[in-house]
Amino acid sequence: MSEVTLYLADEQAMSDFGTRIARVTQGHGLIFLVGNLGMGKTTLSRGIIRGLGHLGAVKSPTFTLVEPYEIGDIRAFHFDLYRLVDPEELEFLGIRDYFDDDALCLIEWPDKGAGFLPKPDLTITISPQDSGRSLNILSQGSRGEAWCAALALETN
Repeated sequence: MSEVTLYLADEQAMSDFGTRIARVTQGHGLIFLVGNLGMGKTTLSRGIIRGLGHLGAVKSPTFTLVEPYEIGDIRAFHFDLYRLVDPEELEFLGIRDYFDDDALCLIEWPDKGAGFLPKPDLTITISPQDSGRSLNILSQGSRGEAWCAALALETN
């Protein structure tokens, strides 16, 4: 399965779904989070990071560009590229050093880093629907396809 679409009713459902993503990814891979301001990208990221076992605060990296998390053997990096002026700034950040199979990278506003980011395993697009959110989850390779299939099974 390469694509899953689902509806989440509220912030708690978004956070809970993040926990499911954490379980499926096991703290590895690259996920792009797409959506307008206020759609829940950071809430989903918070759910994923807490689902990996992080007990402290999960801050939005809007001003720092990246927030790192060490959770036992898991390394997770939460990026928010909204304030990025030029994608080339990512080179100065050492962006390529973050992308290895031993880490999970969550990237909000990936379009701001076009040309400097690798292909993701998943792209999750969040849009408004009724009083909740619609999530379209698109795989970008074999690992992403396996994750989509697992998430679809858990959803049904």
